[in-house]
Amino acid sequence: MSAETLLSPTRSESRSARARNGILRPSQHPVAVVVVALAGAAVVTGVGFALRSHPFDLALAQALNTLHTGVLGTVTSLVYHGLEPVSAIAITVLATAVIWLSTRRLPVAAAFAGTVAITWIPSDVVKILVHRPRPELSLLSHPFSPVQVDPSFPSGHTVFVTAFVVALVFVLRGTRWMPVGVVAGAVLVLGVGASVSIDAVHYPSDAVASIFWSLTVAPGARVVWADWLMPRIPLLRTRS
Repeated sequence: MSAETLLSPTRSESRSARARNGILRPSQHPVAVVVVALAGAAVVTGVGFALRSHPFDLALAQALNTLHTGVLGTVTSLVYHGLEPVSAIAITVLATAVIWLSTRRLPVAAAFAGTVAITWIPSDVVKILVHRPRPELSLLSHPFSPVQVDPSFPSGHTVFVTAFVVALVFVLRGTRWMPVGVVAGAVLVLGVGASVSIDAVHYPSDAVASIFWSLTVAPGARVVWADWLMPRIPLLRTRS
């Protein structure tokens, strides 16, 4: 038997490798990833309380809001309305279905949806706890309509789209599409962050903190869901 034959993977090993690809590939340091996620959430929450009484970026919010005119203003408003919670849930469901159909593997689709949800939903709890007011409408050149009455920090829109991108990059990990996903995702995240800032429905610091939240929390959410919980659910358990 040749060395090449000895080193070649068996069919079962190849299937196992495919099962571990992308979002289902177990973390080599799961506890550390979860600790970073918890620390990131704590940092964002603490920053939120500090910003509640010190809106240091109000002038920047006002300056960005002057751009809310013409085509750019229409686009940023459409972005905000298009990522409202109901729309965001629909987008996640559609993306989950596409991933399921394209991979023909329910665990991959479930891992994607769970990572997005576990990253996104807790940010609403932080928003309620911090309760930072949105930029004062009377100080803005182009106040957003309709008036947003819920708290400002963090930006749920930005948390969602960043979590969505991170989860999708996990799905694409190990494929030739991953670089495309990273670049396109970065453009999308920055576009949404800029949109909510130009609309002045959020302070720029809200958007930055939201991106930081998802970048730190999403990997931990993936570990908790895909590595720790899914293997305990027979329907979502992957075969090794």
